[in-house]
Amino acid sequence: MGVALLPTSSAVAQAAPAPSGEVAPSGPELPLQISWEVRNRFRLFREERDFLLHSQSGAGPSVLASEQALELQSDGRGWARNTVNRLCIDLFGRVSEPCTRDNVKESYLTPVDHPITIRLTGPVPVGATCAWTFDDGDGPRLFTFDCAEPLNMRVRYGRSTVAMVDVSSGAEAPQRVSTRIRVRDIFIAGLGDSIASGEGNPDRAIALADEGFCFRHYLGTAGAQYYRPSRAGYKGGRACEAPESLQVWQRYSALWFNSACHRSLYSYQTRTALALAVRYPHIAVTYLPLACTGATIPDGLFGSQRARECPPTKTSASCQGAVNAQLSELRTALAAAKKRQPDRKLDLILLSIGGNDINFSGLVADVIVDTPTERALFRRTGGMGSVEDSRAALARELPQSFGRLREALKSLIGGDLSRVVFVSYANPTLADGGVPCRGGRAGFDIHPSFNADPQRLANVSSFVQNEFLPRLKALATCQSGVLCRDPAADRMTFVDLHQAAFADHGFCARAGTDPEFDRECFSEQGQSFDPDIVTAANQPMLCGRGAGEYRAYLPRARWIRDANDSYFAAMTYPQGLPASSQPADIHDATWGILSAVYGGAVHPTAEGHAAMADATLPAVTSVLQINPSEPDIVEEPAAPIDTAPPTR
Repeated sequence: MGVALLPTSSAVAQAAPAPSGEVAPSGPELPLQISWEVRNRFRLFREERDFLLHSQSGAGPSVLASEQALELQSDGRGWARNTVNRLCIDLFGRVSEPCTRDNVKESYLTPVDHPITIRLTGPVPVGATCAWTFDDGDGPRLFTFDCAEPLNMRVRYGRSTVAMVDVSSGAEAPQRVSTRIRVRDIFIAGLGDSIASGEGNPDRAIALADEGFCFRHYLGTAGAQYYRPSRAGYKGGRACEAPESLQVWQRYSALWFNSACHRSLYSYQTRTALALAVRYPHIAVTYLPLACTGATIPDGLFGSQRARECPPTKTSASCQGAVNAQLSELRTALAAAKKRQPDRKLDLILLSIGGNDINFSGLVADVIVDTPTERALFRRTGGMGSVEDSRAALARELPQSFGRLREALKSLIGGDLSRVVFVSYANPTLADGGVPCRGGRAGFDIHPSFNADPQRLANVSSFVQNEFLPRLKALATCQSGVLCRDPAADRMTFVDLHQAAFADHGFCARAGTDPEFDRECFSEQGQSFDPDIVTAANQPMLCGRGAGEYRAYLPRARWIRDANDSYFAAMTYPQGLPASSQPADIHDATWGILSAVYGGAVHPTAEGHAAMADATLPAVTSVLQINPSEPDIVEEPAAPIDTAPPTR
């Protein structure tokens, strides 16, 4: 994005940057421009090629459009499948300090400089010579190049660099253009639960085998078995009579950039921070993702919580079963940053929390687990909820926890909670303009006990729409009777613009443009899988196609994962469950249910998260007050100056 010149000598201009994909203002009165941008400015990415993938696709009108384009470009395999191995945060959630980004070691939390590209644009005379001078207070740096050549350099964090160029062409007097370069590094933290972490969207989706894998029914006889697609590459026992260890099975699991918390690059928090970097070329974004699936305010934000699963490994090494409290992790990171850079502060928090505090997963189980035996077992282990219990928690526990959270966040963000952008949930049960899904086994026939009961579904949908979502907004914004000590400072920035869009894209939404595999193999009557255990062992899909043809990342009408999607994309074995809930064998019925549910059923797809990012981005730019104006630009006749020998 360029810095424009006014036609009069020693005139000053404030030129607004053009959003990505737009053309900066130009005309005969704007003859030349100095243009600069920060390179690889989403600092989570170690390699510029990963950022360029998004900056080039991000020229479209929205994050959603970019996501859909990348889905098609990757043939549904997902853009994050390779990027996940090239981050400044490892698979255990540890920040790499230093992080080698584009062959330069940088402190991730406290950068000392930023890479930029600067060039002269506009009607540059052919063959003109540019004598550049850069001064950040430590003395000028001088370079001379052909004006068609861009310069790659690094500028100091927290300082302004004065850039000046003298343009010489033939016998004409040189033109001088100057500007002030200052990179704003924005520090963003992401907190919250599964909606914040990106649950349902592994960075590298599981690879499925075309043959079947055996599960047992609850309390069933030897013949009470059923087959579903297996994990590709798994060579262990696929029959229920041939048990295998979890360790062997886990080697072929889906990959998350943090398995313990199911953190995903597809999450709306990551996509919002990334979109900010794509849109504004003069900033850098340092993003610290801490959200964790299953988190509540007491257990997850303030206290530790159970890990969802462990990273795949070829050794017998086990991972920790607990995840540190998110607020403690953030305090530790901020303390380390301030020790190195006392003026380093947290600019923004992205937050979604509250769903687990009212046991939303228990409501989902109440809706979809239909057979009496499984319902009884879920109740016994505490996995089944009710609208009445959730309503009671919404009235009592959640407001108390939210008040405590508000005070804790103020100490992290400098007292002004408007810098906490609370992104609300979408109602996952709506389609056709807001009509609740009618229920049934469609999308849920991955397990024999699943059946979305229409009446229970309608009750949950009504509770979410008319009670939970309005109350959550009141808690975040100090409205509707919610008492805050200082409403002006305690009111969070609230985002719910995406809810209207989701009203057409719930888990039951279908369209003729859905992927061919979905249309042919996921039955609207809930009859997708072969019930015959003999033939299903080799071909579990009634459609006759291989399960490996499923693509987790293709555009779909539904922006909410159903249970079939969850199994086909993630097939999670929840290792963090209490011992009483752990299956004794990977063929057991508990694993059959949990492998479908704990990978993200009734959570947004990558498209859904992109739509949430589109709703969040305007609020973020407003809170951060990203100034569209540029520093002073001066054009004037230039006196000759000494230049260093040509260098590059």
